[in-house]
Amino acid sequence: MEIASLGEFGLIDRLTQDITPKNASTVKGVGDDCAVLHYPDKEVLVTTDMLMEGVHFDLTYIDLQHLGYKSAMVNISDIFAMNGTPRQMTVSLALSKRFSVEDLEQFYSGLRRACEKWGVDIVGGDTTSSYTGLAISITCIGEASKDDIVYRSGARNTDLICVSGDLGAAYMGLQLLEREKSIYYSQIDDIRRKIKEAQTVGDEDGLKSLNAQLSTLNTIQPDFSGKEYLLQRQLQTEARGDIVQRLREAGIRPTAMMDISDGLSSELMHICKQSGTGCRIFEKELPIDYQTAVMAEEMEMNVTTCALNGGEDYELLFTVPIGDLDKVRDLEDVHLIGHITEQKYGHVLVTRDNQEFELKAQGWNPLREE
Repeated sequence: MEIASLGEFGLIDRLTQDITPKNASTVKGVGDDCAVLHYPDKEVLVTTDMLMEGVHFDLTYIDLQHLGYKSAMVNISDIFAMNGTPRQMTVSLALSKRFSVEDLEQFYSGLRRACEKWGVDIVGGDTTSSYTGLAISITCIGEASKDDIVYRSGARNTDLICVSGDLGAAYMGLQLLEREKSIYYSQIDDIRRKIKEAQTVGDEDGLKSLNAQLSTLNTIQPDFSGKEYLLQRQLQTEARGDIVQRLREAGIRPTAMMDISDGLSSELMHICKQSGTGCRIFEKELPIDYQTAVMAEEMEMNVTTCALNGGEDYELLFTVPIGDLDKVRDLEDVHLIGHITEQKYGHVLVTRDNQEFELKAQGWNPLREE
């Protein structure tokens, strides 16, 4: 179904017709000029992300349902990174004519699945047309008590540096997808070149064979067996609200915290800069999944570099007082990777053979010149 057949408000009605607010702070959701929210005793947290086709995602290898899920999760992750609880979300889309109503229903299916997982109400948004591909803008609203909010600026000398989960898998998943995409288009270009040559010489039998190869190529799927975890980490992002809950249950309040979207090194440098500190982390303590290490070796990449700079892990990076050492050691899926130092000692990576190197922020930067 063409979107134009419904119009903007018809499309919104179709995508949101059975959305029912579940949070007490949601007074009015979708359907009016504004959503109405009520937070009498809490601080309000607000985060916004823009996702642009060709910059943040490639529809060659991510379907719209996974894209919707990921779009929601990366915003929910920001609320958790402040030690908050996500409550509401607005969703704005700029669409070209190549998308159908059914495409948008798939997107919303993924989006709503992510919101339902963390109890988030979709309360509004906007749709408009686009001439340059799909653009997604999502705002997530959360709450936290004033004393519970964790900023990037709270790290102090001797604090322990911790990360959840493992690092580098999402980046290696992206490298795998990009490699297979490159191979696929290379094969298509080769066949099309041969078709032109066959047309030039009038080789009818050759043309039939080549067109058959082209049709077959369009149905062939890459073999990703043994690499499923890498694809999951890239295509199905998960916000680590479970880690926030474990920290609360253990009585641990981080002194500084961020989610890892642009790479561990970049995020750690943000914390150090805003806290006025240095840091010291240890290569041997970086949590790296087996599939990540195997894929890095296959692609002749340094796995530590991937773990430090890959990005899109959406794990939590946080610091805790040294007095919480025993508590944090007992937490499932939390890894101690180093400690905060005085600023004068700089930002240091200690390698497996005890050499020391300056840690550099080499994570993803969307505004960097090529």
